[in-house]
Amino acid sequence: MKVLVAEDDSNFQALLKEILTEAGHQPFIEENGLLAWNRLNKDGADIAILDVNMPKMTGFELLKKIRTSEKYKNIPVIMLTIRGFANDQVEGYETGADDYLTKPFDSHILLSRLKVLERRIIKQRAKKKQN
Repeated sequence: MKVLVAEDDSNFQALLKEILTEAGHQPFIEENGLLAWNRLNKDGADIAILDVNMPKMTGFELLKKIRTSEKYKNIPVIMLTIRGFANDQVEGYETGADDYLTKPFDSHILLSRLKVLERRIIKQRAKKKQN
C-alpha cells in the first residue's frame, strides 16, 4: 500500500519509514501538511497517516482538505499525534479521521490498524470491480 505520512518530527519520520517499509508498504513522507497535500495530488496514496501539529498546514486542516476532495474523500486516514486529550480525539473523528493513535505508539498496534483499513480498501476495490 502507498502510505502518505505527514509528520514534522524527523525522528518519527525515520521510525515510520522503517516500520512501514519493513511491513511491505511504500511510505511517502512529508514534513508538513501543505507538502503532504501536494504529494497526495502528485502521487496519490492508499492510506494517510497525519500528525496534528505541523507548520504550514496542520493535520486537521489537511484532513479537511482530503475529506472535501472528490478524488481523495474516501482515503482512510489515521491521526498519529501527541495530542491525546479526549477533545483532540473527538475533533479528529468529527473531522473525518478513521482512527486516532497517540504518541508514543506501539508499532504492532499501528500495523494492526493499517491492516484493518487495508482490508476495507480491498473490499471497496472488489466491490467496484463487480459493478
